[in-house]
Amino acid sequence: MTEADEELAERARKLFAGPIQFLKSAPGLQFLPEPDAPEIAFAGRSNVGKSSLLNALTNRKALARTSNTPGRTQELNFFDVGEPLQLRLVDMPGYGFAEAPKDLVRRWRHLVNDYLRGRQVLKRALVLIDSRHGLKDVDREMMDMLDNAAISYHLVLTKADKVKPNGLGALYETTAIEAARHPAAHPSIFTTSSETGSGIAELRTAVLEAATS
Repeated sequence: MTEADEELAERARKLFAGPIQFLKSAPGLQFLPEPDAPEIAFAGRSNVGKSSLLNALTNRKALARTSNTPGRTQELNFFDVGEPLQLRLVDMPGYGFAEAPKDLVRRWRHLVNDYLRGRQVLKRALVLIDSRHGLKDVDREMMDMLDNAAISYHLVLTKADKVKPNGLGALYETTAIEAARHPAAHPSIFTTSSETGSGIAELRTAVLEAATS
């Protein structure tokens, strides 16, 4: 790690140890906050561990609400990071929930697609993949949406503590091969665990780097 890398990692640690607060929920584009800070969006299937990862990333117990009901969050949730404001985290509605009615799925697609295509301050997306299951077709659809919107994104493997190391290594390899086929996928893939904290510091640094680049 270079001196510049260490400096960035320390800046990220301090930033995420400081003030972070929920700003607002936006059920439609007309409710979005002013585009006055760089945004990093979190995407993932329902029950992928998105809320837990957001809480781990921000050193909070309950910044993002966790739920056992897949598909509960159907709005864009915005969180302000830093004081003065440095960046915003955007929790996008989970996808791939089997129980959802078709009109809800259609609304989800319109909201997310319109946000991705029209948000100038969106710097990077993180697509969360459950390490126990690997990439699913709904994840590939999300990746295609990001490719088409020309939004650079990282793939983030969650719940890494639930998988044996050799299985995790094999999953990482297959994920990297698939990511290489997608034009907007960033080559850096993160392996994380909200339970053990593994990979969280690296992800914080990547979020800050993406927001400030």
